[in-house]
Amino acid sequence: MRSLELLAEVHRLLEPERYLEIGVRRGNSLALARGQAVGIDPRYSIEAELHCQVALFRTTSDDYFSQPDPLAPTGGRPFDLAFIDGLHLFEFVLRDLINAERFTSPRGVIILHDVMPRNVDEAARVKHTRMWTGDAYQIIAVLRTYRPDLAVVPIGTQPTGLLLLAGLDPSNTVLADRYDQIVSEFRATDPQPVPADLLDRFDAQPPAHVLGSGLWDVLRSAAESDGPAAIQEQVAARLAVELGPVYAR
Repeated sequence: MRSLELLAEVHRLLEPERYLEIGVRRGNSLALARGQAVGIDPRYSIEAELHCQVALFRTTSDDYFSQPDPLAPTGGRPFDLAFIDGLHLFEFVLRDLINAERFTSPRGVIILHDVMPRNVDEAARVKHTRMWTGDAYQIIAVLRTYRPDLAVVPIGTQPTGLLLLAGLDPSNTVLADRYDQIVSEFRATDPQPVPADLLDRFDAQPPAHVLGSGLWDVLRSAAESDGPAAIQEQVAARLAVELGPVYAR
Protein backbone atom coordinates (compact mmCIF):
# COMPACT_ATOMS: atom_id res chain seq x y z
CA MET A 1 0.00 0.00 0.00
CA ARG A 2 1.24 3.46 -0.84
CA SER A 3 1.41 6.17 1.81
CA LEU A 4 -1.33 8.31 0.26
CA GLU A 5 -3.70 5.32 0.21
CA LEU A 6 -3.15 4.71 3.91
CA LEU A 7 -3.70 8.37 4.71
CA ALA A 8 -6.98 8.21 2.79
CA GLU A 9 -8.07 5.25 4.93
CA VAL A 10 -7.14 7.11 8.11
CA HIS A 11 -9.38 9.98 7.03
CA ARG A 12 -12.18 7.48 6.44
CA LEU A 13 -11.74 5.74 9.79
CA LEU A 14 -11.14 8.80 11.97
CA GLU A 15 -13.44 11.24 10.14
CA PRO A 16 -11.48 14.26 11.38
CA GLU A 17 -13.42 17.50 11.62
CA ARG A 18 -10.21 19.54 11.73
CA TYR A 19 -7.08 18.60 9.78
CA LEU A 20 -3.56 20.05 9.80
CA GLU A 21 -1.09 19.51 6.99
CA ILE A 22 2.51 20.69 7.04
CA GLY A 23 3.96 20.42 3.55
CA VAL A 24 1.13 20.85 1.04
CA ARG A 25 2.94 20.92 -2.30
CA ARG A 26 0.38 20.18 -5.04
CA GLY A 27 -2.43 19.37 -2.62
CA ASN A 28 -2.80 15.64 -3.30
CA SER A 29 -3.00 14.74 0.39
CA LEU A 30 -4.89 17.90 1.35
CA ALA A 31 -7.58 16.81 -1.12
CA LEU A 32 -8.46 13.98 1.27
CA ALA A 33 -9.82 16.39 3.90
CA ARG A 34 -13.57 16.94 4.18
CA GLY A 35 -13.92 19.22 7.21
CA GLN A 36 -11.89 22.25 8.19
CA ALA A 37 -8.27 22.14 7.10
CA VAL A 38 -5.14 24.21 7.64
CA GLY A 39 -2.34 23.82 5.10
CA ILE A 40 1.13 25.26 5.66
CA ASP A 41 3.78 25.43 2.94
CA PRO A 42 5.95 28.37 1.82
CA ARG A 43 5.91 27.14 -1.79
CA TYR A 44 2.62 25.35 -2.31
CA SER A 45 1.18 25.12 -5.82
CA ILE A 46 -2.24 23.49 -5.58
CA GLU A 47 -3.23 21.35 -8.54
CA ALA A 48 -5.58 18.86 -6.85
CA GLU A 49 -9.29 19.58 -6.43
CA LEU A 50 -9.98 20.35 -2.77
CA HIS A 51 -13.18 19.37 -0.97
CA CYS A 52 -12.81 21.08 2.38
CA GLN A 53 -13.01 24.43 4.09
CA VAL A 54 -9.32 25.24 3.87
CA ALA A 55 -7.06 27.98 5.16
CA LEU A 56 -3.75 28.01 3.29
CA PHE A 57 -0.65 29.72 4.64
CA ARG A 58 2.30 30.44 2.37
CA THR A 59 4.81 30.49 5.18
CA THR A 60 7.13 28.19 7.08
CA SER A 61 5.71 26.03 9.83
CA ASP A 62 8.01 27.74 12.38
CA ASP A 63 6.57 31.12 11.47
CA TYR A 64 3.01 29.83 11.47
CA PHE A 65 3.25 28.38 14.97
CA SER A 66 4.99 31.47 16.33
CA GLN A 67 1.87 33.58 15.74
CA PRO A 68 -0.39 34.37 18.71
CA ASP A 69 -3.21 31.93 17.88
CA PRO A 70 -2.39 29.02 15.52
CA LEU A 71 -5.92 27.67 16.07
CA ALA A 72 -7.64 30.83 14.86
CA PRO A 73 -8.67 29.17 11.55
CA THR A 74 -10.55 26.45 13.47
CA GLY A 75 -12.20 28.78 15.95
CA GLY A 76 -9.89 27.61 18.72
CA ARG A 77 -10.70 23.90 18.32
CA PRO A 78 -7.77 21.45 18.22
CA PHE A 79 -6.95 19.32 15.19
CA ASP A 80 -8.12 15.72 15.01
CA LEU A 81 -5.51 14.64 12.48
CA ALA A 82 -2.15 16.12 11.52
CA PHE A 83 0.04 15.08 8.61
CA ILE A 84 3.68 16.21 8.68
CA ASP A 85 5.45 16.19 5.34
CA GLY A 86 7.61 19.30 5.51
CA LEU A 87 11.38 19.67 5.31
CA HIS A 88 12.91 16.25 5.96
CA LEU A 89 15.77 17.42 8.15
CA PHE A 90 15.61 15.95 11.64
CA GLU A 91 15.51 19.16 13.64
CA PHE A 92 12.69 20.57 11.47
CA VAL A 93 10.68 17.36 11.80
CA LEU A 94 11.14 17.50 15.55
CA ARG A 95 9.90 21.09 15.74
CA ASP A 96 6.95 20.32 13.48
CA LEU A 97 5.99 17.44 15.74
CA ILE A 98 6.31 19.53 18.91
CA ASN A 99 4.07 22.21 17.43
CA ALA A 100 1.54 19.82 15.93
CA GLU A 101 1.05 17.92 19.18
CA ARG A 102 0.43 21.17 21.09
CA PHE A 103 -2.61 21.82 18.93
CA THR A 104 -3.95 18.30 18.29
CA SER A 105 -6.59 16.61 20.44
CA PRO A 106 -5.60 13.69 22.70
CA ARG A 107 -8.21 11.75 20.69
CA GLY A 108 -6.37 12.56 17.48
CA VAL A 109 -3.49 11.17 15.46
CA ILE A 110 -0.30 12.59 14.00
CA ILE A 111 1.24 10.94 10.94
CA LEU A 112 4.77 11.68 9.75
CA HIS A 113 5.82 10.98 6.17
CA ASP A 114 9.12 9.60 4.80
CA VAL A 115 10.62 8.09 7.96
CA MET A 116 11.91 4.84 6.40
CA PRO A 117 14.73 5.39 3.93
CA ARG A 118 15.45 2.41 1.72
CA ASN A 119 19.18 3.06 1.76
CA VAL A 120 21.73 5.35 3.36
CA ASP A 121 21.81 7.68 0.34
CA GLU A 122 18.10 8.49 0.68
CA ALA A 123 18.67 9.36 4.33
CA ALA A 124 21.41 11.92 3.67
CA ARG A 125 20.95 15.40 5.08
CA VAL A 126 22.38 16.76 1.83
CA LYS A 127 19.95 15.64 -0.89
CA HIS A 128 21.56 13.83 -3.82
CA THR A 129 18.91 11.26 -4.78
CA ARG A 130 15.55 11.60 -6.54
CA MET A 131 13.66 10.04 -3.61
CA TRP A 132 14.76 11.72 -0.37
CA THR A 133 13.77 11.13 3.24
CA GLY A 134 16.59 13.06 4.83
CA ASP A 135 17.36 12.14 8.41
CA ALA A 136 13.71 12.27 9.49
CA TYR A 137 14.11 8.61 10.50
CA GLN A 138 15.82 9.77 13.73
CA ILE A 139 12.46 10.85 15.12
CA ILE A 140 11.53 7.21 15.79
CA ALA A 141 14.42 6.67 18.21
CA VAL A 142 13.82 10.08 19.80
CA LEU A 143 10.21 9.31 20.61
CA ARG A 144 10.99 5.86 21.97
CA THR A 145 13.59 7.41 24.23
CA TYR A 146 11.90 10.60 25.37
CA ARG A 147 8.17 9.95 24.89
CA PRO A 148 7.41 6.38 26.02
CA ASP A 149 3.88 7.58 26.80
CA LEU A 150 3.10 7.84 23.07
CA ALA A 151 2.07 4.97 20.83
CA VAL A 152 4.80 5.10 18.16
CA VAL A 153 3.77 2.91 15.20
CA PRO A 154 6.04 2.67 12.12
CA ILE A 155 4.01 1.58 9.09
CA GLY A 156 5.60 -0.09 6.09
CA THR A 157 3.91 1.84 3.30
CA GLN A 158 5.54 2.40 -0.06
CA PRO A 159 7.86 3.90 -0.93
CA THR A 160 9.37 5.34 2.28
CA GLY A 161 7.03 4.58 5.16
CA LEU A 162 4.93 6.47 7.66
CA LEU A 163 5.01 6.94 11.42
CA LEU A 164 1.69 7.05 13.28
CA LEU A 165 1.49 8.62 16.74
CA ALA A 166 -1.49 8.17 19.05
CA GLY A 167 -2.16 8.84 22.71
CA LEU A 168 -1.15 12.46 22.23
CA ASP A 169 -0.60 14.85 25.13
CA PRO A 170 -0.74 18.53 24.13
CA SER A 171 0.48 19.55 27.58
CA ASN A 172 3.66 17.46 27.44
CA THR A 173 6.73 19.69 27.07
CA VAL A 174 9.52 17.10 27.27
CA LEU A 175 10.54 17.42 23.62
CA ALA A 176 10.43 21.21 23.68
CA ASP A 177 12.29 21.44 26.98
CA ARG A 178 15.05 19.12 25.77
CA TYR A 179 15.14 20.22 22.14
CA ASP A 180 18.78 21.32 22.10
CA GLN A 181 19.89 18.18 23.94
CA ILE A 182 17.95 15.93 21.55
CA VAL A 183 19.33 17.61 18.44
CA SER A 184 22.86 17.35 19.78
CA GLU A 185 22.34 13.68 20.61
CA PHE A 186 20.65 12.50 17.40
CA ARG A 187 21.76 14.76 14.55
CA ALA A 188 24.63 13.11 12.67
CA THR A 189 26.80 14.01 9.71
CA ASP A 190 26.52 12.16 6.42
CA PRO A 191 26.67 9.30 5.68
CA GLN A 192 23.84 8.68 8.09
CA PRO A 193 24.04 5.83 10.66
CA VAL A 194 20.69 4.37 9.63
CA PRO A 195 19.96 1.26 11.74
CA ALA A 196 19.87 -1.95 9.75
CA ASP A 197 16.52 -2.96 11.24
CA LEU A 198 15.03 0.29 9.94
CA LEU A 199 16.37 -0.29 6.44
CA ASP A 200 14.95 -3.83 6.60
CA ARG A 201 11.65 -2.55 8.09
CA PHE A 202 12.07 -5.12 10.81
CA ASP A 203 9.59 -3.53 13.23
CA ALA A 204 7.33 -1.81 10.71
CA GLN A 205 3.69 -2.77 10.91
CA PRO A 206 1.89 -3.91 7.75
CA PRO A 207 -0.61 -1.21 6.74
CA ALA A 208 -3.55 -3.63 6.87
CA HIS A 209 -2.77 -4.52 10.50
CA VAL A 210 -2.87 -0.89 11.58
CA LEU A 211 -5.98 -0.04 9.60
CA GLY A 212 -7.77 -3.14 10.89
CA SER A 213 -6.82 -2.60 14.52
CA GLY A 214 -9.11 -1.42 17.29
CA LEU A 215 -7.11 1.81 17.64
CA TRP A 216 -9.76 3.68 15.68
CA ASP A 217 -12.56 2.43 17.90
CA VAL A 218 -10.66 3.63 20.97
CA LEU A 219 -10.11 7.10 19.52
CA ARG A 220 -13.65 7.50 18.16
CA SER A 221 -15.23 6.42 21.45
CA ALA A 222 -13.05 8.64 23.66
CA ALA A 223 -14.92 11.53 25.24
CA GLU A 224 -13.75 15.12 25.08
CA SER A 225 -13.48 15.00 28.86
CA ASP A 226 -11.05 12.06 28.75
CA GLY A 227 -7.54 13.22 29.58
CA PRO A 228 -4.38 12.14 27.75
CA ALA A 229 -3.42 9.56 30.40
CA ALA A 230 -6.74 7.71 30.14
CA ILE A 231 -6.60 7.63 26.34
CA GLN A 232 -2.97 6.53 26.38
CA GLU A 233 -3.86 3.58 28.61
CA GLN A 234 -6.66 2.49 26.31
CA VAL A 235 -4.55 2.90 23.16
CA ALA A 236 -1.63 0.97 24.64
CA ALA A 237 -3.85 -1.86 25.86
CA ARG A 238 -5.51 -2.29 22.47
CA LEU A 239 -2.31 -2.09 20.44
CA ALA A 240 -0.45 -4.46 22.77
CA VAL A 241 -3.05 -7.14 22.06
CA GLU A 242 -3.40 -6.53 18.34
CA LEU A 243 0.04 -5.34 17.19
CA GLY A 244 2.38 -6.79 19.80
CA PRO A 245 3.60 -6.41 23.40
CA VAL A 246 6.07 -3.69 22.40
CA TYR A 247 3.11 -1.27 22.65
CA ALA A 248 2.23 -2.25 26.23
CA ARG A 249 2.81 0.33 28.95
